[in-house]
Amino acid sequence: MMRSILFLIAALALGTLAGCSSPKAAFYTLSADTALERSGPVVPVNIVVGPVTVPELVDRPQMVTRVSDNEVAVNEFARWGEPLKSNIPRALAGNLVQLLGTGNVSVFPQGEAVEVYQVSVAILRFDSVPGDSVTIDALWTVHPPKQAAQVTGHTVAHEPVTGSGYIAIAAAHSRALAVVSQDVAAAIRQTLPR
Repeated sequence: MMRSILFLIAALALGTLAGCSSPKAAFYTLSADTALERSGPVVPVNIVVGPVTVPELVDRPQMVTRVSDNEVAVNEFARWGEPLKSNIPRALAGNLVQLLGTGNVSVFPQGEAVEVYQVSVAILRFDSVPGDSVTIDALWTVHPPKQAAQVTGHTVAHEPVTGSGYIAIAAAHSRALAVVSQDVAAAIRQTLPR
């Protein structure tokens, strides 16, 4: 009798534990916008994107969303698939390939190249408001080769979140990075030798 009671208690405990599973983490990435179109002739130059800095607030695996001006939420189960400092330059590089028509775009750090355009980016704001919009505020610099004059720009990209969930936030940030990329591509074209 005592054995039957102990067996029943153990079975109930196992059943309870099996029903209490933790939510699974989902992972998201930023991507290049393959719909971007080249706005001029192919630019046959070597480009290195990076370094890219991001605010400490979002420099973490978890996705951070803005609740109000003074409150954010950190979601333990919605995570970036790689650090933003790596994913942002990769997305920007993919966009520059599309916009400039060159396949010679890589991500920092890169080995020594004789003639390379380096694009450094400081992300000042990387805000996400679920169901509303995202904002990327970026200060960027194009460093042409051979000590030519650099071009510095400031882009604030504000994109609506179309859809629900964290995948919609990641997609909106990808679109915002495409806006930043368009400004950088225009600056690279501006610095080309005449």
